[in-house]
Amino acid sequence: MDRYARWNALLELLTDSGRVTVEEAAERLDVSQATIRRDFDQLAQQQMITRTRGGAVANGVSYDLPLRYKSAKHSAEKQRIGEAAARLVTPGTVVGLNGGTTITEVARALAVRPDLNVGGEGSQLTVVTNALNIANELLVRSRMKIVVAGGVVRPQSFEVVGPLGGALLKEVTLDIALLGVDALDVELGAASHHEGEAAMNSLMVARAKRVVVIADSSKLGSHAFARICPITQIETLVTDSGAPASTIAAFREAGVDVICA
Repeated sequence: MDRYARWNALLELLTDSGRVTVEEAAERLDVSQATIRRDFDQLAQQQMITRTRGGAVANGVSYDLPLRYKSAKHSAEKQRIGEAAARLVTPGTVVGLNGGTTITEVARALAVRPDLNVGGEGSQLTVVTNALNIANELLVRSRMKIVVAGGVVRPQSFEVVGPLGGALLKEVTLDIALLGVDALDVELGAASHHEGEAAMNSLMVARAKRVVVIADSSKLGSHAFARICPITQIETLVTDSGAPASTIAAFREAGVDVICA
């Protein structure tokens, strides 16, 4: 296991339990205690964790770890979700994408579809995004037209937020918005941990003819700080087969078409 993979694993342990000792981490990751101590020291220097005597505790920002440090949690589910969501996109349309690990899988699935990677008039796909990593995924793999909203970049998610990006989004029309969220609840709607990201996502919702929320089952029935939109503005939910039947039924009863990948 290389250094960054260990850091991912350590941050996941801290997110789940709040604190972990050097001995526990070394046993879980099957490495030496000296290696874990160095990892803890380096993560503490980056203000990702707080070092304690004999271990470490999660910082107050542990709920929103930077995307580059997030491990491939629920990775298989996210890949299936991404492929299912990409199938909702048709050639020649304008697609809105925000950021996050699940939307990254959507972008990768879009990039390898040959019918979307054509340059003819009226058939080229246009992608509008406020996430730099999503734009990069598509630029290096496809012939799509990529439009990136401006503004201030959040290093945690690589998403651009603020009025500069909002000004662009207000001037475009999206055929479909594919949005990753931090939480989705029948009563509370879709939400994000960060108010700036929620505001940008809300603009995408307002400018889209069709809104599709992309969320693995761990996000369903949960809540987050800033609301993106009410459930009534969401046409489709793409999730994984691990979602409880009762939860799926509740979304369908609320008028949301649910696709389980």
